[in-house]
Amino acid sequence: MLQHLGFRTQPIFSFRRAAALIPSAVANRPRFLRASVEVPCRNCPNRSLVRTIFITMATGGSEEHNNRLIHEKSPYLLQHAYNPVDWYPWGPDAFAKAKKEDKPIFLSVGYSTCHWCHVMERESFENKEISKIMNKNFVCIKVDREERPDVDQVYMMFLQATSGGGGWPMSVWLTPDLKPFVGGTYFPPEDGLHRPGFKTILMNVAEQWKKDQTGIIERGNKILAALHSVGAVSSSKEGMPPPCPQVMKNCFQQLAHSYEDEYGGFSVSPKFPSPVNFNFLFRFWALNKTSEDGAKALEMALHTLKMMALGGIRDHVGQGFHRYSTDRHWHVPHFEKMLYDQGQLAVSYIEAYQIAGDTFFADVARDILLYVSRDLSDESGGFYSAEDADSHPSANSAEKKEGAFYVWTEQEIKDLLPDPASDATQSTTMADVFAYYYGVKSNGNVEPAQDLQGELRNKNVLIVHYSSQLTAAKFGLEVEKVKDILSTCRNRLDKVRKQRPRPHLDNKMVASWNGLMISGFARAGAVLGEKAYIQRAAQAAAFVREYMFNSESGRLLRSCYPGSEGAVERGANSISGFLNDYAFVIRGLIDLYEASFEEKWLELSLKLQQMQDELFWDAKEFGYFTNDGHDPSLLIRLKEDQDGAEPSGNAVAASNLVRLANLTNRPEWTIKSRQIVTAFKNLLNSIPMALPEMVIGLMAQHHPVKQVVICGELEAPDTQELIECINTHFVPNKGSTALTWNRKGTGSVKWLTTWNNFYIRSNQTLTQHLKTES
Repeated sequence: MLQHLGFRTQPIFSFRRAAALIPSAVANRPRFLRASVEVPCRNCPNRSLVRTIFITMATGGSEEHNNRLIHEKSPYLLQHAYNPVDWYPWGPDAFAKAKKEDKPIFLSVGYSTCHWCHVMERESFENKEISKIMNKNFVCIKVDREERPDVDQVYMMFLQATSGGGGWPMSVWLTPDLKPFVGGTYFPPEDGLHRPGFKTILMNVAEQWKKDQTGIIERGNKILAALHSVGAVSSSKEGMPPPCPQVMKNCFQQLAHSYEDEYGGFSVSPKFPSPVNFNFLFRFWALNKTSEDGAKALEMALHTLKMMALGGIRDHVGQGFHRYSTDRHWHVPHFEKMLYDQGQLAVSYIEAYQIAGDTFFADVARDILLYVSRDLSDESGGFYSAEDADSHPSANSAEKKEGAFYVWTEQEIKDLLPDPASDATQSTTMADVFAYYYGVKSNGNVEPAQDLQGELRNKNVLIVHYSSQLTAAKFGLEVEKVKDILSTCRNRLDKVRKQRPRPHLDNKMVASWNGLMISGFARAGAVLGEKAYIQRAAQAAAFVREYMFNSESGRLLRSCYPGSEGAVERGANSISGFLNDYAFVIRGLIDLYEASFEEKWLELSLKLQQMQDELFWDAKEFGYFTNDGHDPSLLIRLKEDQDGAEPSGNAVAASNLVRLANLTNRPEWTIKSRQIVTAFKNLLNSIPMALPEMVIGLMAQHHPVKQVVICGELEAPDTQELIECINTHFVPNKGSTALTWNRKGTGSVKWLTTWNNFYIRSNQTLTQHLKTES
């Protein structure tokens, strides 16, 4: 697994096949064009990344400081609108220029909160000498991977297959007909020991294009043919899904083998939240409660979630979670905050609360939702994408630093919290209590190995170092007193922190991530009985329906942006939604329906499911493609075959189809779900931990859904009591439908199926059913 400089969080199992295919296509490259790029990075401590780039390989543009990207809506593209590089957005103008001038394309892919994207921009794309080389020899294209995940996926597949790794910024050189022939990620501007700089690479690529253009094009064709075979996922109509019990067992065993006992997580370092793992482990436990494996699965999930919440990956002052931890202790994070993490982790923590009954987990879920409501919410109802890792340490700072907004010196803590800690057995200030609890040190608490760039020298990343009980014993205080002091301290620091320059906000609103967040609010609202959370989910769903759904065509948009005076704007060339947009929004709408019982959300989910089938379904070899196939610039139409920071769209769809089939009596969708799992049978049989979310879909097919039908007036106290009882229990393979009765004692629900239902008329009966099934 390669996780560095913003690298993908998923294991690259599928690309091991590619590694065996691609070398034959590039084996004839000149030897002197093989170079290793070794980049140290604080984000991946004690690791160096060695990437092999194949420079066997062109734009003349004016060096104007207001390039074509100024007309785009993407925050990432706008960040580069004033580079001296003559950037083009991905599109026909750039492609036509490359063909007309017979120059290769330099494709740079990133996103607005990517730390090393900022570094490469600062070092290379703002450098006039380097920009001049780029403009003279290449057609330069910028892509926001969050706007165009389809473009990113194709060229990331090439990069991982040819070099064994990948990440962002992704730097790939293409022929004028868009076939990749060389790539890497971040390159420093100048040559270093045993590695070339970006300037040297550019010159070498340009020179090779002039000398051996025919050979480069030929190798590009071979690479593309190899990638086509690598990306194939298929099944015959006679195929059967893999055996569920064995796949479940294998997935559990593989996760258990990778589990780190002391601090939790499924690697040593860096560590990623991986909510899909929690989803699987909770459901595996629910089916194996009395077994040793079931107990171990639950322990792995709960312990990891607790250690994450105590660690520096969690923002203890301003709530929410950072992207990932660079160390095994969950201490020093990569500081960006992503909406997709918040949405998935809110569900993970609320399910942990359902299972364990520990309010600690519920409090963490509340914190996540507080952060998103406050800092990632648009007045239109949509959710923003992310906050950056970098910010200016002060208003007068010339350069941004990673984590500057979030870290503290010991002296700052002492100056801000000088108050005496009343009732302490010694002369103790609130600063003393706070520093002890959160591990604050005079020289900072970040090890040099975690801070190779020196941005966190003498700084402290807050991490719960001692429990409330140990802290109370240390200072002779009552535990509740310690909690009160810590709360006061955090509130005071939060007020001070708000005066610092904030990290950049990516206010792009992405359909798929809004879907994940709708699930987060809806699920938490149902379990906690918080109607405000359900209302916030409904507000976001209404936003998607109004601004991202075309009622005439039935299609979703990928993204939109806040405009002036509360307006919502779309890009000049609106990007249609991808598989993940449909699958995640459908899941969110189903979760919202089961939390609110408002049929309009179920109706919308059905419309989107039908459109998803029409746009993305592979009727010949089964499974869903990630894009609709209408863009001729995409050389390969892929099916994503692994979970990562976000679950696979196919995996989510497999579960959605089972849920909708049972809610609406559509057995053909159950068949389609089985066909999806069958298409990914080989991977599920060999490495199911690559697709834990799809294993959940397989489990949903194997274990019949328990559909609970609630009979009564929806707002009546006894009905609400029944609903509360249902939501208290963790019953993963469950669907809920409200059957509203009028005063005459009759009623109906439009989507009610007539089989496999529990009809619930009393709290006692409901409790008996759920105790049996949960």
